[in-house]
Amino acid sequence: MKRDIKAKKNKTNTELLLKFLQGSKLLFVLSIICSAVMTLVDMLNPQVIRGTIDNAIGGKASSFPAFVNDMVDELGGFEYLGQHLWIPAVMIAALGLVRVAAQYGTTMLNTAGSEVLVKNMRDTLFSHISRLPYAWHMKNSTGDIIQRCTTDVDRMRTFIAEQLTAVFRISILIIMSLYFMFSMNVKMAFIATAPIPVILAYSVIFRKEMHEGFKTCDENEGKVSDIVQENLTGVRVVRAFANEKLEMDRFKKMNDYYCSLWVHMGHVIGKFFAIQDVLCGLQILLVTVFGAVLTVKGEMTSGEYIAFVAYNAMLSFPIRRLGRMLSEMAKAGVSLDRLAYIMDSEEEQDRPGAEPWDMTGDICFEDINFSYEEGHPILRDININVPAGSTLGILGGTGSGKSTLMLLLDKLYEIPEGCGRITVGGRDIREISTNHLRKNIAVVLQEPFLFSRSLKDNIGIANDHLQLDDIKHAAEAACLADSIEGFTDGYDTFVGERGMTLSGGQKQRTAIARALTQNAPIMIFDDSLSAVDNQTDAKIRAALEERFGTATIIIISHRITTLSRADKVVVLDRGRITEQGTPEELKSAGGIYQKIYEIQLGIQGEEVRHG
Repeated sequence: MKRDIKAKKNKTNTELLLKFLQGSKLLFVLSIICSAVMTLVDMLNPQVIRGTIDNAIGGKASSFPAFVNDMVDELGGFEYLGQHLWIPAVMIAALGLVRVAAQYGTTMLNTAGSEVLVKNMRDTLFSHISRLPYAWHMKNSTGDIIQRCTTDVDRMRTFIAEQLTAVFRISILIIMSLYFMFSMNVKMAFIATAPIPVILAYSVIFRKEMHEGFKTCDENEGKVSDIVQENLTGVRVVRAFANEKLEMDRFKKMNDYYCSLWVHMGHVIGKFFAIQDVLCGLQILLVTVFGAVLTVKGEMTSGEYIAFVAYNAMLSFPIRRLGRMLSEMAKAGVSLDRLAYIMDSEEEQDRPGAEPWDMTGDICFEDINFSYEEGHPILRDININVPAGSTLGILGGTGSGKSTLMLLLDKLYEIPEGCGRITVGGRDIREISTNHLRKNIAVVLQEPFLFSRSLKDNIGIANDHLQLDDIKHAAEAACLADSIEGFTDGYDTFVGERGMTLSGGQKQRTAIARALTQNAPIMIFDDSLSAVDNQTDAKIRAALEERFGTATIIIISHRITTLSRADKVVVLDRGRITEQGTPEELKSAGGIYQKIYEIQLGIQGEEVRHG
């Protein structure tokens, strides 16, 4: 069974790699061809030198193949070449020019191919991540995702551009070197190749240890990135609580551990390269010594010895390069697995037959039971009917399931089979296309997120075709227009990262204005008026009633005044409905609503008296 899983994984990773290579394969193929030409030139140079020393200068009988002898005869024969040594010199120079051109082509094509590859990988990953379910993003940290899309992508580029294409060059070097070595002297060829199986076996053994080490390093780099991302995002909180030392100590502890992992990998890699250098040096020593002995005995010519040493150097190059290739292969294997984790994650999909639906009907929550983790229920037996065009208020303590209820309505989390259903106009939302559903539900989240763009762009982000007048009307309804007009650049004011240049109330009102531009038949306000004062709260609610009187509005709030004009209020406690009714009914029902009402009314009364 394990073999089947591994085979399937390898097949998936191979398919993923081919997918990433779309658009750059031709560039890499041409690069490989240029590299092959360069390698063949390297192979021919020692033969030209050999022929010049042994045959042209030494006058020995040629042992070259017949077609080579025919070519030399066309030039006047070896004796003629010996008298005109400028001809072999020109041949070597010509081969050098061909090699330079081939090397230039290899470098340029490889560079272009690697950049196209990286672009394709980033586009593919970003597009896929954008379509992954909300639940997936909640389970995976932002820092780790960023690390996978940067460091791991760059490692894949490095391996393919520098190592994978070199495999073909190395293969040609090994095959051609062995061919020429065996054709010149079989005994010496066996001496040269004897240490190679030992080197290969030792390299394979080390590769597994390197793979596991690189995997651990990659995972912990994601944790380091996560701490950095979290601190940069929450720098205001860190500074406000003078918490810099604690966060620095936390980062230093994680960074020290990450550093120790790479130090350990340094020992592993250093040991690998040291042993490899000893074995490769031994192989070169054997060829040099035994070659010299055979030359002295007359079993090899001087030209053959020089050529043999040159080919052995070419053979030892890929063997020595093998260490780096295996190291990079281990890194690339880990990176490809980490990218495959993202690409293998299933995208958010509609059920078969899901289609657009009229979103102006009643909203019904029927027997909803839901939990994020098994054994920890968040919602239990929830039944709520929200008539079309009415306003529903939801009140409850932290962790009571208020926001979860809205996440389910917006299909950000899927309701498991047998755990109830949510309907709009009598149709299960699972049978409504997700894109259509979300376009018709305007949501203002509890923690509004603003992009690093202008206020105008942030308000109109849900609709590319909005005019400035539409944006201004939405800002007026959200009681934001006066604040914007007070800014030097007005609606072109640039909003800092995550809206940090705005106050909490301004951020909430910007998010409300953004939602209002959708003109959606269903509007959800998830505790989105908590950062505005009571007077502004009342103005916004009045504007909503005037502008969206026919929309179904759901307001989640801890503020009784915000819920006071709702048609019905539902009180949640530990995932269950404990009370529901009109605000007037609940004021005297003796439950949670009445207690909060009396507490908040008392505070407001004190404020009035001291005002």
